[in-house]
Amino acid sequence: MNEEMTIQSLVKVILKRWLLILMLTILSIGVALLISYFIQTPIYEAETQILVNQKSYENQQLVGAQNVDTDLRLINTYNVIIKSPVILAKVIEVLVLDTTPEKLMRQIEVSSANNSQVVNIRVQDENSERAVKIANTIAEIFKEEIPVLMHVDNINILFVAQNSEHPVPVKPNKLLNLIIAAITGFSLAMVLAYFLEKIDRTIKTEQDIEVLSLPVIGVVSNIEMPTRKKSRNRGSS
Repeated sequence: MNEEMTIQSLVKVILKRWLLILMLTILSIGVALLISYFIQTPIYEAETQILVNQKSYENQQLVGAQNVDTDLRLINTYNVIIKSPVILAKVIEVLVLDTTPEKLMRQIEVSSANNSQVVNIRVQDENSERAVKIANTIAEIFKEEIPVLMHVDNINILFVAQNSEHPVPVKPNKLLNLIIAAITGFSLAMVLAYFLEKIDRTIKTEQDIEVLSLPVIGVVSNIEMPTRKKSRNRGSS
């Protein structure tokens, strides 16, 4: 019964204060539109893939499942090396970037699928062309430097990042922002409307008086005023 009364009270609040709820929801969506389209800076993403194998041996019997297992265990090491200042400092030098290895590191995401020797390098930047250049340069410098750092000389670049004529930013997610804003605005509007309804102590009905345990002395009903037709009497003088 309480749940039923709660639902009824919520419906009552919505019907009574629907204009307030609608205005706050629209306002929330408007703020999200303003932030997503005019304030937040678009962020673009570029991706490249490299394949890392162990150093080739003359004895092909050594190049088998054991070497593959070793490659998989070293993938995490490669991921750390890619984001290390040893690689990123040279990327900054080659591309003449106005940044530091620490800042550039935060723009890079390195990952690999389970049981895979393929390393994915994703770079996010405010400029789509610069993101492509950074991703491809990281792969090239890693290919040059890894034989010096580790006994690996079989690096293949599987996928090279490409420039797009119409790049689509990955951030901000405008549709998601609008959905979140609509839900948030509606929820806050409901809370505010329900709060206003709770603090409203105005007596409007006979039931409101009964809740206060006050005696009802009398009830003033709505009086409908009869429509009177004015007749004009024309008499002879």
